[in-house]
Amino acid sequence: MSLPILMLAATAALATATPDDRYADKRAAMVATIADDIAKARPTTPLPGLKRVLAIVGAVPRERFVVPSGRAFAYVDMPQQIGFGQTISDPYIVTVMTAALDLPAGARVLDIGTGSGYQAAVLSPLAAAVSSIEIVAPLARQAKARLHHMGYRNIDVRSGDGFAGWPGHAPFDGIIVAAGASVIPQPLIDQLKPGGRMVIPIGPTTPQEQLLVVTKAADGTITRCSLGLAMFVPLTGRGQRPPDTHGLIDRTIPYCYGVAIT
Repeated sequence: MSLPILMLAATAALATATPDDRYADKRAAMVATIADDIAKARPTTPLPGLKRVLAIVGAVPRERFVVPSGRAFAYVDMPQQIGFGQTISDPYIVTVMTAALDLPAGARVLDIGTGSGYQAAVLSPLAAAVSSIEIVAPLARQAKARLHHMGYRNIDVRSGDGFAGWPGHAPFDGIIVAAGASVIPQPLIDQLKPGGRMVIPIGPTTPQEQLLVVTKAADGTITRCSLGLAMFVPLTGRGQRPPDTHGLIDRTIPYCYGVAIT
């Protein structure tokens, strides 16, 4: 199926969150740039479901997830401040993280770090249910109201510590974590289904992070591969890095697609 047809399908799926036509050209240009940048990285194997994710990213009205003063830059490939020291991830990273999850049909997904709700909105057409956790209570309330108003009915948002996951909604086919940590939280591994994947930035410090895809085998063991370097806001709560943590990136972790794509 061609990308334009996929974009029409995604737009139909998100009919209750109709994008503003004033941003149509910017959305299309953003999607084309993301696709081009991924191609330029020359991955040795294709990202699963990339075309479908690009179609969704091209249909979600990102201007609704940034502060009003930032709407002119909503489709520039960069993170933006959303208040309370938090950011909305840049569209390229959202696309890569979502595609790397390779979600099955009818997936249950956990989104750690709701922020303004943009990542949850991108996950919505790919999943039966999206559970999203935000540690900053006012952001959680705003995101929940925003997503409900926009018509997303398969997203559940609550305020809480993402380190603990959401046991009542587990197990999950996929988990996305939009905050950096020094180690992968064990509760999230425990809540991942066998065969499921987690995408999470891991490193001893923020400048030494890499974006990992963690896959859980049937026997509970995990394997890791890297999408490349990343810099995220730090995970807070129980998963917060100790202040004296230091070290270098683990270069022994292989790249998921043969090369770094972040």
